[in-house]
Amino acid sequence: PVMGTIPVPGSPADLTGLCPLAGPSPTSSIHVYTQREVYGTVGSHVTLSCSFWSSEWISEDISITWHFQAEGTRDSISIFHYAKGQPYIDDVGSFKERMEWVGNPHRKDGSIVIHNLDYNDNGTFTCDVKNPP
Repeated sequence: PVMGTIPVPGSPADLTGLCPLAGPSPTSSIHVYTQREVYGTVGSHVTLSCSFWSSEWISEDISITWHFQAEGTRDSISIFHYAKGQPYIDDVGSFKERMEWVGNPHRKDGSIVIHNLDYNDNGTFTCDVKNPP
């Protein structure tokens, strides 16, 4: 078997939205944190951590989406979505049979695990968190 190391870079994101209220619009924000780089060995598994902080209470409408952009490409695909209290592994690409949801939005955690790593998993993974309103 071929063994190697797969860099799985991510980056912190700061998503800011406006609350529609009368008068001056205060700003609510969600700060999303991921590891800058994650390394795994082909055939093993890796946890992609995603934690967040919100200035608002965690809504029942919270959603978490993971995207993947393969190294050397410009296109990004959605590989995982959490909404309405349920995790959904997108039925696209090579991750659908190898992904596990380990997050808990009430603990401000949107982490996933990718099993049976492959060289083709090298790229950028992005965690996007929305906490309406």
